[in-house]
Amino acid sequence: MQFSKSTDYALHALIHLGRPELRNNVGIKELSAMLGVSESYLSKIMSKLRQDGLVRAVPGVNGGYELARPAEQITFLDVIQVIEGRQQMFECSNSSSRQHQLLGEEEEAGADSERSRPSGCLVEKVMNGAERHMHQYLREHTIQFVLDEAYKSGAWQTGKK
Repeated sequence: MQFSKSTDYALHALIHLGRPELRNNVGIKELSAMLGVSESYLSKIMSKLRQDGLVRAVPGVNGGYELARPAEQITFLDVIQVIEGRQQMFECSNSSSRQHQLLGEEEEAGADSERSRPSGCLVEKVMNGAERHMHQYLREHTIQFVLDEAYKSGAWQTGKK
């Protein structure tokens, strides 16, 4: 599994917007220069983030973008789902195979009769479990977490917004 470059740029843009020493919104020109990506490509990403309520567009000559909610309320999962979509990562497509049927029979034979229920794809169960764990981890890590780590390491100067 690999996330797109758009997710990378979106996360980095939000981290830049979350820096407390920035007193105003940040223009698309500054953001694109900071990230090393074209303004038009970044504008499409920022538009998605704006539509989902993660950033706010500030109109005018000195306009740009700012976080629409505090950095501690924007999770990595939020950003990934906006950019990559919210579809399930794995879908069992081999449920009619002989192997799948044999695995289902083994599961049913191992279950006691009271709890016996139709078996699903065992591979899908494992993959869905992994996806749940990954989502939980991404839900626990916010833009603020990255900012805090950067300030702890001395990458940026501490300041107030």
